[in-house]
Amino acid sequence: MEDTKTYSSSTERVAIPTLRPRHVPDVPEDVDFLLEHLNDPNYDIKKHPLPSPTSEHSPDSFEMNRKHLRMSYDHSEMDTDSRFGSDRWTPSRAESRNSAVDFDDESPYPEVRAAVSSIDDPLMPVNTFRMWILGIFFSIFVPGINQMLSLRYPSVFITGIVVQLISLPMGKGLERILPTTRFRTFGYVWSLNPGPFSIKEHVCITVMANVVVAGAYATDALMTQRIFYKQELTFGYQILIVLSTQIFGFSLGGVLRQFIVWPSSMIWPGALVNSALFNTLHKNFGKSDRGHMSRERFFVIAMACSFVWYWLPGYLFTALSVFNWVCWIAPNNVAVNALFGTNTGLGMGILTFDWSMIAFIGSPLVTPWWSEMNTAASFVLCFWIIAPILYFTNTFFSAHFPMSAYTSWDNTASPYSPTAIITNGVFDVEKYKAYSPLYMSVTLILAYGISFASFAAVFVHTFLWFRRDIIRRFRNTLKDERDVHSRLMLAYPEVPHWWYAIIGIVTVVALCVAVEIYPTQLPIWAALLGVFLASILSIPLGMLQAMTNQQVPLQVMHELIAGYILPGRPTANVLFKTIAYIGTSQAITFSGDLKLGHYMKIPPRTMFMVQLVAATISCFVVTLVQDWMFSNVVDICTPKQAQGFVCPSSNILIPTLVLPIGALAPIPFYFLARRFPLSFWRYINMPVFFAGVGAIPPGTGINYASWAIVGFIFNYFIRRFHFRWWMRYNYILSAALDAGVAISIVVIFFCVMLPKGGIEVNWWGNTVWQNTADAMGTPLYILRPDETIGPSTWS
Repeated sequence: MEDTKTYSSSTERVAIPTLRPRHVPDVPEDVDFLLEHLNDPNYDIKKHPLPSPTSEHSPDSFEMNRKHLRMSYDHSEMDTDSRFGSDRWTPSRAESRNSAVDFDDESPYPEVRAAVSSIDDPLMPVNTFRMWILGIFFSIFVPGINQMLSLRYPSVFITGIVVQLISLPMGKGLERILPTTRFRTFGYVWSLNPGPFSIKEHVCITVMANVVVAGAYATDALMTQRIFYKQELTFGYQILIVLSTQIFGFSLGGVLRQFIVWPSSMIWPGALVNSALFNTLHKNFGKSDRGHMSRERFFVIAMACSFVWYWLPGYLFTALSVFNWVCWIAPNNVAVNALFGTNTGLGMGILTFDWSMIAFIGSPLVTPWWSEMNTAASFVLCFWIIAPILYFTNTFFSAHFPMSAYTSWDNTASPYSPTAIITNGVFDVEKYKAYSPLYMSVTLILAYGISFASFAAVFVHTFLWFRRDIIRRFRNTLKDERDVHSRLMLAYPEVPHWWYAIIGIVTVVALCVAVEIYPTQLPIWAALLGVFLASILSIPLGMLQAMTNQQVPLQVMHELIAGYILPGRPTANVLFKTIAYIGTSQAITFSGDLKLGHYMKIPPRTMFMVQLVAATISCFVVTLVQDWMFSNVVDICTPKQAQGFVCPSSNILIPTLVLPIGALAPIPFYFLARRFPLSFWRYINMPVFFAGVGAIPPGTGINYASWAIVGFIFNYFIRRFHFRWWMRYNYILSAALDAGVAISIVVIFFCVMLPKGGIEVNWWGNTVWQNTADAMGTPLYILRPDETIGPSTWS
């Protein structure tokens, strides 16, 4: 008989033989590990080692796993760090690890490691005089210019990346000219110039710009009330509506931090691009690393090339932008133009040589490849297969209109006139019967239906995949997060939830006052329903945005809800949609900037102040600018306005069918992913599948096809086979391409197109795409002069 060795110590390690890995994991440890990360497609389960049975008790086995995790990643080569060079706040391995909780000094996501520093210096100046001066300047200048130009066609916008680039030399200039004298105020020592212009000051200035670049969505609702319903609006009403809808989203984003900001799985790809650019601009990468070009030099070269190249598709050879090359061969063939056109067609030509067209729905270098493939599959199915079938069979009378357009028509194929069915701001049934039903292009019909499906899919997908995470995070604080960035943020006092709650309560009260005192047709209970809808949608939509870089546009669903609960009240419908949509949208926008602050280690209370101040200032600026323009610009928002201020942004089918489809679609893929956790099923995301095509129309096939192709090349092929290059340059390249195009657009618009009526370049390369049935919007069926579309009577 063999001797049996007794187990004599609680610290003695027992060797357990390593088992051969299987595709179907063992239980319970392996299954727990897989299921914990199964709802995160960005987490590569196959490349991360499964926890061994002894890992919970064995420091040696834990350290071996850590070394295995880091084999493909070298911190000194891949990460950037604080330009102040302090690592005294970085927890060591011993300090950040215990036997019960797995802490790591690096993010498990390569995207984050490539863009974000894993060290911090809490003494770096951030809340400075020059930060506030530049931030407030951009909070006034940027929304003012963008609001004015948003009413013009063609137009251009100052983007956040432009501010990110030009604010750096401005900050460096203030560093040189401001006095360094120190002042003492109430015991607090401060200076106009505390030292070198820091990366954290730069981040705060850019965040203030990011908050305001899009203006205020509520101004479109106010414009609709002026143009279509001929209402006179007081400044008090306008500012209450704009302030309450914008700032409520800010408060909502702050309350939801533990769900969509603090968790490491919420990577926010858009914030990673900003982070990579900040580190590139501020850290001196002048010396080549093992023969590689520095990121700083790479960025400058790529941005310069992008700036120069855009002059071709953007001004000198615009056919390279739309690139409907098949239509050039058969310019009068309506069927060919409907399929291959890029103005009113489906864009089956696939290619474009214009980065602004490729990145029309977001940079393909930023969006994860699995998210892009969901969107691409949806686009091909819905718009390259279903749409042509519906169009060429004249379903919904769609062949009487262009294949793809964002316009609605009446039964004479003329643009639909909303004023023809409105009396004193209320829908008039008799006028509607005397006028016409409303008709839409086939792509717009599909877009509406897909929007309904995405609404249902969001709730079901979130319940299936994230219900346990959401319930658990109701009780979580920042101290419960394990990743290195959350632990570094513990050096700063957090913003209490009640700060955001008070702002939310104040804005809701202001909203109720506005809709009650002024003739909006919107009862308070409906306004509160819009607030509630915005609140419950913020978590699932924020999670999708954070993980996929895809937005889920639900304005159509909000319109449908308002139409059911408030029939015949168009003003109330517009305001309800504004409240429900912009509340969620602003919450996601502010959360994305909070994640950027989280990555860049900005003190949370400073971030709170810069976001609140910028948002408040911009509300007054955009309201004053729009009010002034309506009072002083002749013929504004009319098709023949001399300077082009035509107000382009001013310009229900099958819900019972597509809502169940959207609700049922996520279920089979959820169970398939759980049954086969290492298969591709976990990458199928039905909310992204439905919502990813929300930019059609006006987006077309060349936008989506070229976006998916470029995304596949960079985020799948290069990331898989040239990982070190991807880690070093991918996000820098995305920022450089965006920056070059943005600067080029501004230069072309203000230096070439705007002065003295503009300088036109008339040659074949700028006119060939315009002389086609696609550009002219020619429908498949042309009406006779005495003919109308559809039934002779309707109700």
